[in-house]
Amino acid sequence: MRTKLTEMLGIEAPIICGGMMRIGTAELAAAASNAGALGVMTALSCSTPELLRAEIEKCQSLTDKPFAVNVTVGVVATEVNYDEYVDVICGSGVKFVETAGRSPEPFMPMYNAAGIKVIHKCVAVRHALKAEKIGVAAVSIDGFECAGHPGEEDVTGLVLIPAAVNRLKIPVVASGGFADGRGLAAALALGAEGINMGTRFMVTQEAPMHENIKQRIVEMTETETSLIFRTFRNTARVLTNDVAVQVAEVEKAGGDFGQIHALVSGKKQDEVYATGDVDAGMITVGMCGGLINDIPSCKDLVANIVADAEQIIGGRLASVIA
Repeated sequence: MRTKLTEMLGIEAPIICGGMMRIGTAELAAAASNAGALGVMTALSCSTPELLRAEIEKCQSLTDKPFAVNVTVGVVATEVNYDEYVDVICGSGVKFVETAGRSPEPFMPMYNAAGIKVIHKCVAVRHALKAEKIGVAAVSIDGFECAGHPGEEDVTGLVLIPAAVNRLKIPVVASGGFADGRGLAAALALGAEGINMGTRFMVTQEAPMHENIKQRIVEMTETETSLIFRTFRNTARVLTNDVAVQVAEVEKAGGDFGQIHALVSGKKQDEVYATGDVDAGMITVGMCGGLINDIPSCKDLVANIVADAEQIIGGRLASVIA
């Protein structure tokens, strides 16, 4: 498949394995890239810039295909020297960065000097327009269905994606709710140049997550996610489990973040992914978990999505027109 995204990134399939905290390792990024997509490592999964340098070098040893590094600014509780992380990325030979959270504007001169193309992930058209203005190469527009932080405006991808395409001149990547070839075909029909998937890549053989959690996502329906942190205006979509229910109760009673911090800490998320205890902590997952019914390799996942999208575009849709 050929789109502006595949041409810009030098990849075979218009698919990005979105950056995921604790999941976006060198191994998963390399597996996604070797499958023909764009794999994405997450910088802040590495506790120091030195560890990030080593992780990038590991990814470079595992693939000769393009991959990106995700830099999400302003979403972790601890102090982070982002300049040091960006310095490592700019000196590594990496050519693509996925940014999220706050605007990447302070770091654009560093990325530009290193010849790095930036794909900024955002949840509103106005944010995408600002990103275009500061010089990013593409935007990944995240609909309300997504895992993680969908913003506070609750606009679904079916509206948000074409709304972004209507107003932007740079390529738009559709994100949030995508898990199969039907989604890829739909995204292309809406004017996007490809799709960004997080939850779907979580449930692959290469994802560094306990099999119990992968199996729980396979078994979930599209209604089994919860929106938490709404009262703090930092909405997050997570799997409905004991922790999500407890957080909702605290918020309903007017509690503050200090009352739930221990439940939703990164340490508790690490425990979930390492032990497979579904109720040990917060599990970031999108509504598209209801569309996932297997745990393939990244190679098979990408191949099947592309094949199914091609069949839909060249088969069913063509026959409708005929």
